Amino acid sequence: MTQTRDLVAKLRPLLDREAALALLRRAVGMPSITGTEAAFARLLAEELTSLGAEQVTLTDFAAGRPNVRGVLRGSRGGSCLLLTGHTDTVHVRGWTERWAGTPRESPFAAASVDGAIWGRGVGDLKAGICTTLAASRLLAAAGLTPGSDVLFAFIGDEESGEPGTGISLGIKALVAEIEAGAVPRPDFAIYVEPTELNVYPAQMGFLICDITVTGRSAYFGVPELGVDALKAAHAVLSAIWAHSAALEARVPHPLVGRPFVLVTGIEGGGYIAVPGECRISLILKLLPGESLDRAVSGLETAVRAASVADGISISFAYPAGRDHRFGGTPMEAAPDLAAVGLLREAIHAIRPDRGQIEGAPYWSEAPFLTNRLGIPTVYCAPGDIRNCHTLEEHVVIDDYLDGILAFAVFLAGFDRSAINS
Repeated sequence: MTQTRDLVAKLRPLLDREAALALLRRAVGMPSITGTEAAFARLLAEELTSLGAEQVTLTDFAAGRPNVRGVLRGSRGGSCLLLTGHTDTVHVRGWTERWAGTPRESPFAAASVDGAIWGRGVGDLKAGICTTLAASRLLAAAGLTPGSDVLFAFIGDEESGEPGTGISLGIKALVAEIEAGAVPRPDFAIYVEPTELNVYPAQMGFLICDITVTGRSAYFGVPELGVDALKAAHAVLSAIWAHSAALEARVPHPLVGRPFVLVTGIEGGGYIAVPGECRISLILKLLPGESLDRAVSGLETAVRAASVADGISISFAYPAGRDHRFGGTPMEAAPDLAAVGLLREAIHAIRPDRGQIEGAPYWSEAPFLTNRLGIPTVYCAPGDIRNCHTLEEHVVIDDYLDGILAFAVFLAGFDRSAINS
């Protein structure tokens, strides 16, 4: 710990606050809503090149939509650290109207207000990406190099919400390159989703299900000629909520909490007639170690057991496949890994109130690395997920600057000794 404190004391006065903030403002100022990541990827390629990274490459994972990667060589060799995160953001609809006539009016202006930088994507997750780049630049300013080789890989297509996109094409392409040996195989990875500088070695899994309840429509004056899908949907909803209660009664995961089913939408009727069809949308949360296949089987069994009238049919669709055809798998890395301890120590040295071990209250793409490739992965970056995807998205400036210092300390210390011990 004394060595860490000494390194912090050496690095702190060398941190160029204005340059770090300028980098973040450039990143936010480059719109990259899902499907339009190319310009931001090119900006990142320029930054990696200026850092002295080797093999800086822009590779399309879809037409006109590139991933960007590069390798910064370490001083001690024999190991590889992956720093990764997604380049795309969610939409900006409503932002200008919300902040009209204020410094925050443009979602891409990266306005500094109340000690924070505001804008679309600043938290999710451009502050995380910029933290890794600025940390590497800080080490160079001190005449230091990372302990291990660092693979930077910034990928598109993580966010959902835009038609025809948001199915993790970017990380699927990166994983294929790692499996093919086209890029180094990392020993440990940090995915820079916002965590308020805490460390998330576990995350929930999820599935989204659209249930269609089909009956037979009929004129309202002769309802006996129809089969009421809306009435059947009431029974289906009761079955779903009972199933959720059974899931919630399970022993919670110490970091991720309890599983559940949340009904997110219902649509039916609309005519002066017996409703012939009703659609129910839901999301189901899974815990680390739980199977998506079993979760689907349990949900469908519960729904089909609902008491509905003869003539009702029920169908299921799963529109949000990620690393699994039904959705996204849960993930867990061992929280007592030496690399995790090293990251926590680096954060604690700057912010004793941060660096806590917690679970991610979201799904992102670490399971592609942990579950498919066996690479221990954690989430860690400045920013608060609770304001992301909203019209209040911002990152506290001091958290961003502290994150740069903490990541620089971690990069200096991470090497082969932090992998298996």
